[in-house]
Amino acid sequence: MSASEVSYKIGNESLIEVLPNASSRLLGLLEKQGKADYGALRVAVVGGGCSGLQYKMDLVDGPVERDIMVTSNEVRVVIDPKSALFVSGSQLDWSDDLQSGGFKVSNPNAEVTCSCGESFSA
Repeated sequence: MSASEVSYKIGNESLIEVLPNASSRLLGLLEKQGKADYGALRVAVVGGGCSGLQYKMDLVDGPVERDIMVTSNEVRVVIDPKSALFVSGSQLDWSDDLQSGGFKVSNPNAEVTCSCGESFSA
């Protein structure tokens, strides 16, 4: 099935916003993988972590059936409909901090977050 045959929805930054630091990091990673023209970041919410839910992020070739795709700061982000319920209004950032660096999601829906910042409950 080609990308043009996949049925997905277009979302906007009210679902998820990629901040400039995360954008430059992701664009660099997509370029390294040869996916700069069509690749996307998949953000999913899965069970696990110390607070019950955690984020899973992967670089993918693009949206699949029923995904929601958001373009933010030149980065395509794809999210399945179930995960979209949990991430709505979130911001994705990147930090070079030695202790707690990496991609970080600021999620207004998270009622409880753990001290490691990797999981949450909603």
